[in-house]
Amino acid sequence: MERYKILRKILEERQCFKLVCGAGNEDPEEVRRLSVVFTLAGATMLDLSANLNVIDAARNGVNKAYELAPLFEKKIAIRPYLNVSIGLKGDPHVRKAKIDAHLCVKCGKCVDACAQGAIRVDFVVVEYKCIGCGHCAEECSYGAVQYIHKMVDIGRILPGCVKRGIETMELHAVTQDNEAVFSDWKLLNSIIKNNFLSMCLDRALLSDKDLIERIRKAYDITGERLIIQADGVPMSGEEDDYNTTLQAVACADIVLKSSIPVMILLSGGTNSKTGLLARQCGVKANGVAVGSFARKIMKKFIKNDDFDRNISLVREAVTVAEKLIRSNLEVING
Repeated sequence: MERYKILRKILEERQCFKLVCGAGNEDPEEVRRLSVVFTLAGATMLDLSANLNVIDAARNGVNKAYELAPLFEKKIAIRPYLNVSIGLKGDPHVRKAKIDAHLCVKCGKCVDACAQGAIRVDFVVVEYKCIGCGHCAEECSYGAVQYIHKMVDIGRILPGCVKRGIETMELHAVTQDNEAVFSDWKLLNSIIKNNFLSMCLDRALLSDKDLIERIRKAYDITGERLIIQADGVPMSGEEDDYNTTLQAVACADIVLKSSIPVMILLSGGTNSKTGLLARQCGVKANGVAVGSFARKIMKKFIKNDDFDRNISLVREAVTVAEKLIRSNLEVING
């Protein structure tokens, strides 16, 4: 319960920063390096795929950050909370791209569009690197990019995640299927009983009324432990401007105006401008979750073969990550 109380205080003070490594990101080495940098930078939570190897990698990254902290003259204020995200069928966070060789003309546009480097030069998708963002499909004029939905048996895998150190969980509920949503939601509540649970929602398939009704029902089950991750446009935050993050702030505004007493994280298209736009709009969220943009600005650091040996490189990466965190939390809290 002590860790729950600490996280509640952070949320109440509007100081929560969640790094989204990606619900579909199953690249352990990338996750480990991201975890090193953002633990040193002061992230509150690390959002991970429900994959035991990925969870172990994140834990190793956090431990490495503690080893490096004295070299950087840093004191890590809070050990990041490890969170796993799961998704229902149809949710983009749990899909993987697949290229149909019979339709592919090998133009290379999909390779250029993939920020994760998940498409090889022979136009085969490296599944564990793919996060299902859809950018490759948007660039393909031939319909060669298709999707498979990688579902996990959450009743089997999630208890094992808890044993590996997972403290909070999140359900990506981008679907109209209420029965499926609350079947999984009740299961998450039976596994995590003494800490926060998040439901990630956007307005792609739900009306504003349906969105609020779903949140109200989730609150009836979870009560004060409920976080709503108000998603703007999922996995769209690679640009750093106000328009990219506009829908995240708008979605959070709708939730706030419902007066349901939930914690709210801004997500989906979030970047360094998110906190300021929220403040300008009077949207008092409890924190920010940043994924695509955070991974983009870290790419040149974490892809470097010399990452573990180059302290100056890690120091520079931490400085960039700290700036992203400050740019959001200082204005949200102000």
